[in-house]
Formats: sequence, C-alpha cells, structure tokens
Amino acid sequence: MEGLSKICQPVQQKNPGDQKDGDKIQVEKRPANQETTEEALTDQKAMAGEALDRRNIWEPSVYYSLGKESFYFAGHDISIRESIDTYGALIWPGAVALCQFLENNQRQVNLMDKAVLEIGAGTGLLSIVASLLGAWVTATDLPDILSNLTFNLLRNTKGRSRYKPQVAALAWGQDLERDFPYPSYHYDYVLAADVVYHHNSLEDLLETMHHFCRPGSRTTLLWANKIRFQSDLRFTECFTSRFDSTLLMELPQQEVRIYKAKAKE
Repeated sequence: MEGLSKICQPVQQKNPGDQKDGDKIQVEKRPANQETTEEALTDQKAMAGEALDRRNIWEPSVYYSLGKESFYFAGHDISIRESIDTYGALIWPGAVALCQFLENNQRQVNLMDKAVLEIGAGTGLLSIVASLLGAWVTATDLPDILSNLTFNLLRNTKGRSRYKPQVAALAWGQDLERDFPYPSYHYDYVLAADVVYHHNSLEDLLETMHHFCRPGSRTTLLWANKIRFQSDLRFTECFTSRFDSTLLMELPQQEVRIYKAKAKE
C-alpha cells in the first residue's frame, strides 16, 4: 500500500462539461481549517485502530515489530510476516476477501498461465494466492515494502507455484510510461486490494489503474476494498465513471466490495 502518513483531501467528480484532460479525480482546493484537520485525524485514527486490531498486541516502539498470520488457500498453508510500522505491511480484509473469491471462482476467473500484476501488494498474500493458482505474477509496491514482500512471496511459493513470482517497485502515478511501457508490459489481470483509504494519492492510483487497464488492452481489473470513509465512496464514483465495472460480491459484515472492471472504450 501507499504511504502511512498521507491523508487524502476530499475528491470531487468532474462536471459533464469538463474537458477530456479533466478526466481525473479533481482534488478540492480549499484552505486547511479546524474541521478539515479534525476529519483527517479522525479517519487516520480509524485506520490506525483497524491496524491495531489486525495485531493481537500493540506495542508502540521505534523498533521494527514483526508478527505472523497464517492462512490456508489453494491447498497450501501460507505464513505471512507482518509489521505494525506501516499500513503496507499488514493484511487487510479486502486482500483476504479477494483471495477467497479467486479460490472459489476459478471458472469465472481462471488465472492459470495468466500474466497478473498486483498494485499495492503489501505483504504479498494476494500475489501468493494468485501464484499458487497458476498465474505468472508481478507484485509491486513502494521500495521500502519490497524486502518483506519478497520474503513472503519466496517463503510461500518456492517449490509450489508454476512460475516464480516477480517483485518490482511501483509508486502510483510515477514514471509509468518509462518503467511499465505499454504494450511491452501487458497483463491479463490487475489485482488491487484495500488500496483506497484516507491518503492523498487517490488520483495517482486511478491513473495507475487506467495505465495498465487502458482501452483496447483487454486487461481485467479486480479490485477489493473495505469502504471506510467518504473519500472511498467518492473514489468509487470516479472509478465507475472511468471503467465498465461490475460489483462481483459485497460482504456487508466486513464492509468489503469486490469489483471487476475494464476501461471504457
């Protein structure tokens, strides 16, 4: 996932009369005030509280604190090393939900021998499951996440997967044409889980999704997310305006939605 300390400003959908170049999420420009600051802090605390709930014990520390979670997917025990120091090194409910969906709907989404990219891979759980289901996987995230991501991928796929998963650095919206030029980097599926929360990279995220799932690419995007904040709903509105999307599954108890989408022609 993207950085821990970034807080998203409110997003607005473009007006129908806007120019084509305005087909991005428009970030509302307004001076910071107490209400906005309190809203941001409230959402940040909510994310932090959810992060702590993912760990049994919270120990504020300057040290790199590690935990471990175990799962069973695709016929294999999966052990994931987590950290409580960054959101990107925790397992979130969207990733677990999408893993379950992929395992239970292999006829609908057949990953065997498919090229799969995960953006915001975090701990790598989703990439691991995709790899165990037969996909050729490239897992991406920010540079400081890659060490733990690589550790988890190799630990859980070595000798088990059809293809060795790859790891690459990817900052949303940055140097996409240089580092992942189309069509040299073409994927059958792009996976994203819990990449939308209260951060200020939502426009960059949407740009990244569209880069890999552009019109004519035939790339399918599978996006799972827990809906937490109003900014999540506004992002979803922008997402559905840019993509032909289908709500595959909604899990009310977990507040998770899973979408399947392709770029509009």
